[in-house]
Amino acid sequence: MENDGLRTGVAGLAAALLVTGSAVAAGYHAPRDAFGRPELEGQWTNAWLTRLERPDRYRTLQLSDAEAAAYEASPPPVIVDDVGGNDSEMWEMGGRLARIGGRARIGLIVDPADGKLPYTPVGRAMADAANRAAKDFDGPEPRTTSEQCLLANSIGPPMLIGLYANNIQIVQTRDRVVFVLEWNHETRIVRLGDRRHAPPAIRPWMGDSVGWWDGEALIVETTNFNPRQQPRRSGTENYYLSPAARVVERFTRTSPSEILYQFSVDDPAIYRQTWRGELPMVASSAKTFEFACHEGNYSLPNILAGARAAERDATAKTSGEGAHGR
Repeated sequence: MENDGLRTGVAGLAAALLVTGSAVAAGYHAPRDAFGRPELEGQWTNAWLTRLERPDRYRTLQLSDAEAAAYEASPPPVIVDDVGGNDSEMWEMGGRLARIGGRARIGLIVDPADGKLPYTPVGRAMADAANRAAKDFDGPEPRTTSEQCLLANSIGPPMLIGLYANNIQIVQTRDRVVFVLEWNHETRIVRLGDRRHAPPAIRPWMGDSVGWWDGEALIVETTNFNPRQQPRRSGTENYYLSPAARVVERFTRTSPSEILYQFSVDDPAIYRQTWRGELPMVASSAKTFEFACHEGNYSLPNILAGARAAERDATAKTSGEGAHGR
């Protein structure tokens, strides 16, 4: 009975994702692979300026051509609270807003209608606590998985927008679909044909993914998330998923050069409702370069060294003020 309920729930999520996908993909049929399935294989990118949540100053998800052009000509700063800000790094977010059906999108979230993450009070408190923990500089362990070169915060699932290294290579076989991500060269393997998940005690990076084909689309369901992957990021925005989250993704080839990527997040421990989003993945001829994170990771020792220097300065200042008072 429990498995029947699970299948019903997943079918409902997949049906919700189908609504938009069917409208956009109507009339296009992707080429088939050697097994008669839609061909998704190739190299794609999801580098966009589009935000996860719709900014308050915009009343609609879709922008006019004039609004989109103005935003792209002068986008908000990527980083505002870091040493060096936008001048110290090369951000590769495409320079344009994502477009679906020819219309620019300012936000990825399509449900709820306000374009915001539907946190419960408890979920918001947990997310805020995770953000505070990310500012713990006592040692390397509390630092983010990105800073430790373990896993990028944007890799997901859902696979959202990174600050750079947004190339995604898709490889498909009879029994597997593999996503090879440029950031840290993470590889997610989706098992086909068997929808049973690993036991709850097994919680790999990026969760446990099973998939199946539904007409023109690949459906992927992921559970069993690793507890250390709870803080997430899309572009500059942080969000939060609990280890109990269930993510359903839908990949639909809508043209020779585009895949419509849709997802839903079901996480009652954090959110008051299932929330959904979508973005396009476009074909890319850009090369995927080596991501030598550990070899070039001077940021982590510098972060910790800077924190120790600040502590010494604070101690010296306190000691000096005490001596002056005496």
